[in-house]
Amino acid sequence: MPSTPVTSVTAVTAEGRPRRAQFRCLHRLRVRWAEVDMQKIVFNAHYLMYADNAMGEYWRQLAVPYEAGMHVLGGELYVKKAEVEYHASARLDDVLDVGLRCVRMGTTSLRFAFGIFCGDRLLVSGELVYVFADPASQTSRPVPAALRALVERFGAGEPMVEVRVGDWATLGPAASALRTEVFVAEQGIAAALEQDGRDAGAVHAVAYNRLGLPVATGRLLQGGPGGPGAEGEGLIGRMAVDRAVRGQGWGREVLDALVQAATGRGDGLVTLHAQATAEAFYRRAGFSVVGAPYEEAGIPHVTMQRSLGAATKSGAAGA
Repeated sequence: MPSTPVTSVTAVTAEGRPRRAQFRCLHRLRVRWAEVDMQKIVFNAHYLMYADNAMGEYWRQLAVPYEAGMHVLGGELYVKKAEVEYHASARLDDVLDVGLRCVRMGTTSLRFAFGIFCGDRLLVSGELVYVFADPASQTSRPVPAALRALVERFGAGEPMVEVRVGDWATLGPAASALRTEVFVAEQGIAAALEQDGRDAGAVHAVAYNRLGLPVATGRLLQGGPGGPGAEGEGLIGRMAVDRAVRGQGWGREVLDALVQAATGRGDGLVTLHAQATAEAFYRRAGFSVVGAPYEEAGIPHVTMQRSLGAATKSGAAGA
């Protein structure tokens, strides 16, 4: 089976063992009580489970919701081979980092190396071989060009999403589908509340992954006569991220794009109604709470604002 390396980084050190710094994808976990034996040492089979969990994180860092992504690619990945080499033991309550990287792609297969580390100390290393196949017949298929490009670009350190800013006519179908999935299907908000009739006059931002799937969205309204907010105030809302890829910064990229759009049109202030569970996220982006908590659509919210001063306009804020 012909194969080519996907990055220029050597897979192992001179001693034949991977190093933590070689992995762009690192999944952190804590060893749980149920995973150790009477000596409080991790039972050997759990290390493969750790590697499998890291595979889920791998697709998340590629900004690919696995099920939707495989549907677009027209196939599924099946484990063909797994090898594990044990160097030292993990113990109860150890915090581990599981590194995973694709080191080679063949005609129908992808070969991943993994390393399980406690700090910089390598505990376990190994290899996982997946075959791309038809999900109905489970017969192998050539690895699609789109998947090859996705894996190669991730290995090369390239960005995994592109944020596009535009109007509802251009971005509406993608933004609407994602918002419906998050707000209506996941959070149980009535569709009539989510679809408030104000999208046509808003600026929208959508983050697309490298397969063309939308993974995050938000909108920016203009305050002033005939609507909420004051003149010169931007109103950010409808922030939504696909649940399968949360925690990777895609929402922040959308938020930053909307703040930049507000700054570019001369707004002096941006306001948003944040779900209380997302308050820390917006605080990290420079927003502060204004007023008392309240409920909206049955969900606790807080109003948050950010002043758009000279630092923001120069690009220093929100970096």
